[in-house]
Amino acid sequence: PNTLTDDERRGGWRLLFDGKTFDGWRGLGYDSVPTAHWKIENGAIRKLADGQVPRLPDGQPAAGGDLMTRDTFRDFELSWEWKISRAGNSGVKYNVSEEISMANAPNHAALGFEYQMLDDSLHEDNKVPSHRTGALYDLLPPNANKGMAIKSVGGWNWSTIIFRGNHGEHWLNGQKVVEFDLGTPLMDSLMRKSKYRGIKGFAQKRAGHIVLQDHVDEVCFRNIKIRPR
Repeated sequence: PNTLTDDERRGGWRLLFDGKTFDGWRGLGYDSVPTAHWKIENGAIRKLADGQVPRLPDGQPAAGGDLMTRDTFRDFELSWEWKISRAGNSGVKYNVSEEISMANAPNHAALGFEYQMLDDSLHEDNKVPSHRTGALYDLLPPNANKGMAIKSVGGWNWSTIIFRGNHGEHWLNGQKVVEFDLGTPLMDSLMRKSKYRGIKGFAQKRAGHIVLQDHVDEVCFRNIKIRPR
């Protein structure tokens, strides 16, 4: 884990996590990593379970600590492995503006497009199709390919986000589960119906941060790598 092959290096991939340190990361809205929320164990970034902390209506902690890349990326292919805890909820966010996030979510929660990661069998968010694993959160549900791809709780899943120009894709264990294009009538309509509708500039394409979500529950990340395009 947390290494690049020779072919990946030649192909322009770079590691975002070296398996040992938080080099290249900090908390959103913080100068350093909120270590009360995040640890490195056994070559993985582990989001610590927060227990009965005060929460917002959407389930996020009232005093959160999303983990953000120091660098920003505009067009890229992002790949990572993850495993979720029982009844867990988390996600990876992209196209994130720290300024927009802090202006609209003072609990240090990133605002950006989100690749949802969920225990679909037990978490109550499973009632909403666009809140299930692989979804473009609160916008597009995963397609039928997802049923053949997802692994059970405790197993490592492999996910990919492709974001080039206005086109985006979500992949889960080698299966494309979401595809979208910004600026289309469909996406504009979905945006108007979503939780993001009142956030000015939310869907504007930018050189944004990659963010690992702090959503109370335990989740682990490893093999986080990116290929800017």
